[in-house]
Amino acid sequence: MTPIPYGKQQITDGDIQLVIDVLKSDYLTQGPKILEFERAMASYLGCQYAVAVSNGTAALHLAALALGVKKGQKIITTPITFAASANCIRYCDGEVVFADIDPETYLLDIQKVRNLLESAPKGTYQGIIPVDFSGRAVDLEEFRKLADEFGCWIIEDACHSPGGYFMDSNGVQQNCGNGNLADLSIFSFHPVKHIACGEGGMITTNNKALYQKLLQLRTHGIVKNEHLFTNSIELAGGDSTYPNWYMEMQELGYNYRLTDFQAALGLGQLSRAEHGLEIRRSIAKKYTEAFKNVPQIKRMSGQVIGHAYHLYVIEVEERLFLYNYLKDNNIFAQIHYFPTHLMPYYQNLGWKEGDFPHAESYYKNCISLPMYPSLTDEQVEYVVETVLKGIKASKE
Repeated sequence: MTPIPYGKQQITDGDIQLVIDVLKSDYLTQGPKILEFERAMASYLGCQYAVAVSNGTAALHLAALALGVKKGQKIITTPITFAASANCIRYCDGEVVFADIDPETYLLDIQKVRNLLESAPKGTYQGIIPVDFSGRAVDLEEFRKLADEFGCWIIEDACHSPGGYFMDSNGVQQNCGNGNLADLSIFSFHPVKHIACGEGGMITTNNKALYQKLLQLRTHGIVKNEHLFTNSIELAGGDSTYPNWYMEMQELGYNYRLTDFQAALGLGQLSRAEHGLEIRRSIAKKYTEAFKNVPQIKRMSGQVIGHAYHLYVIEVEERLFLYNYLKDNNIFAQIHYFPTHLMPYYQNLGWKEGDFPHAESYYKNCISLPMYPSLTDEQVEYVVETVLKGIKASKE
């Protein structure tokens, strides 16, 4: 069997042609493909506004800036996530406060968050960053109620879940990133994600003021709309009107733009997003059926309505043995994630082993199996057989 990674991009001839067309056009960056990609993504998710940026981390950083995170503010997030979910708050000199996960869903435990909020004076915490880890949608309806009760904003880290959703209390499908419940949502277009641009990210919202703020912060804090200018026409070099060339840097922003050829690739990928989701859910069904009666598998992602299956996770006691066994058989599984609070940087800020027992227990047992749309039936069967053989061998 040829090597099977845990995740892999799928690039078609159509994708390549879209990129070539942009490379032959007048714009490589700041051109029309950016807005086209943003509008297509907003339509797909069901939100009003989308802002394309250079990567998911940039999306998180700009989201935190747009919401005004500053020194002394406390923001709650999960320790089971890629470090960027927490780091974006530190970029703004805010304070990250972790809360444990629900061991059944692997998502931020809302009761743990409530305990934090109730144990401190109102106003102590400014925001919450729940993560749709592995592609499972957080119940943002409940988090929205909690956030409103304590005056907090919400950034939904939806990097794992484009196309994912949950059903609210009225039976309405709430798509990840649709802007109905989170103030801002963010996505990543890293090659192993559902939509691959090489690198890239997107911020979505239904809040027009936040949208305009994000556009400004994305490009050095510069505005080109004369209705927003603060300098005089004379200082700008005009007479009765501002000259066409004039622009203003009104605050400290960043160069977090996406290129047009990345956006073109994203459009090609987005056109196949639903088909890719169907395949991911089919693979998840096969894994679930194969492993549901295996006693050595403590927990797994399973089959969940609305799950986008960026990852399929199983928990096993002999994780290191299984990881190496799979590797020896050309299956390159991955571990998601080492708890963020135990990264040396965050330990230096005071976090320590034992702070979040569910997250730490999960880490000791978790392993992510191959999951991507170009995975063949033969490869899925091989993964299943090898996992079962590996589990058996670990007990011999």
